[in-house]
Amino acid sequence: MATAPILPTPPSIPMPMPTRYRRNQTIMWILFAALVILHHDWWFWNDPTLLFKFLPIGLGYQIAISLAASVLWAWAAFNAWPDHYDTLTADLPPRDLPGH
Repeated sequence: MATAPILPTPPSIPMPMPTRYRRNQTIMWILFAALVILHHDWWFWNDPTLLFKFLPIGLGYQIAISLAASVLWAWAAFNAWPDHYDTLTADLPPRDLPGH
């Protein structure tokens, strides 16, 4: 009979975040809010201008917003993600990790 693996217990008191993560999280949320507001582009709604002679400017603007959101997400994953979340599962064997 197999026994269940012993999982590390999470700390009862959250570990304090370094100042760098607090600052990066603040920057991330401000940029996220800016992207949400800028996503609603009522200024290009009736503009017939074409970019590169084929792309409506409103669609080009939405492409730019999507790329900016992707860049923000990538930046946030590397700069605004606390390290202690990764240590919760660092000692588990690969078969016991969620999703495997």
